[in-house]
Amino acid sequence: MNIKRSGGLKMSEKVRIGKSDVVATKVGLGTNKVGGHNLFKNLDDQDGYAVVRTALDSGITLLDTAYMYGLGRSEEIIGEVIKDYDRSKVIIATKASQDPARDHDNNNTPAFLKQSVEDALKRLQTDYIDIFYIHFPDKGTPKDKAVAALADLKKEGKIKAIGVSNFTLDQIKEANKNGDVDIVEDNYSLVHRAAEKELLPYLRENEISFVPYFPLASGLLTGKYSALDADKFKQFNSEQFRKIINNISRIKEIAAKYDATAAQIVLAWYIANPDVSVVIPGARKLEQVASNAQAMNLTLTKDEYAEIDTAFKGF
Repeated sequence: MNIKRSGGLKMSEKVRIGKSDVVATKVGLGTNKVGGHNLFKNLDDQDGYAVVRTALDSGITLLDTAYMYGLGRSEEIIGEVIKDYDRSKVIIATKASQDPARDHDNNNTPAFLKQSVEDALKRLQTDYIDIFYIHFPDKGTPKDKAVAALADLKKEGKIKAIGVSNFTLDQIKEANKNGDVDIVEDNYSLVHRAAEKELLPYLRENEISFVPYFPLASGLLTGKYSALDADKFKQFNSEQFRKIINNISRIKEIAAKYDATAAQIVLAWYIANPDVSVVIPGARKLEQVASNAQAMNLTLTKDEYAEIDTAFKGF
């Protein structure tokens, strides 16, 4: 698909991550379908290699992975691929908290997090990680102590930016007692906007970047579903689902203007959203990631951005 440009967003436009020195493209790649055999059926590692290569070849710089994506397999695939690229131009974000010694219960202790970084470095075959997240909070570790361990590793140059994921706002505040948190990753999309009430204002005030996961709402916002598919999305009542489908019909009209897809328009909305630093749609096939990358060539008008924003208010 040959997207028609509107405005000035360029493929090379970058965003700084928190107060760190890390900069990335506004569209990244979520890699839970790269090697994530424990999460998805019928994954092919060769597809995973191709997806990562296509992302990098398409101008995407940020690869978002985690230990839990294939219990290290996603990191291993990325480590193999990046051997063929300039490491300084690839931004690797990974995560850990699931402790194999505790049946994968979450562990945020300083010793575990430091070992997790060392293990990830080996799987990724690199000597530094650009962004390291605590993937999920545990029940016992003070969050400022957990982040302090990562701050030590940042001083050593083993990680460049510190993130937390799936933390409550109170846990984020505790984690950020010393101002060391650079980035937060959490569930946010046009149909899941709870973060706008308290989380995003706090992140703005504290110069913390934000990365939403499930930006396409498990495919709902791609335009491939109709009003007959309500049973696939039981988190929405019938009135909500009908509204979503109607809104997507309007997004398809906007997409036609740009010779784009509905998914590309939705990604362009996140790109234009000042509270979103990087959006990380996942992809199983290389065609999907190439299409997602093209959203970086697309700039919505202010009126189009506002129309989409208003249409999905209340979710």
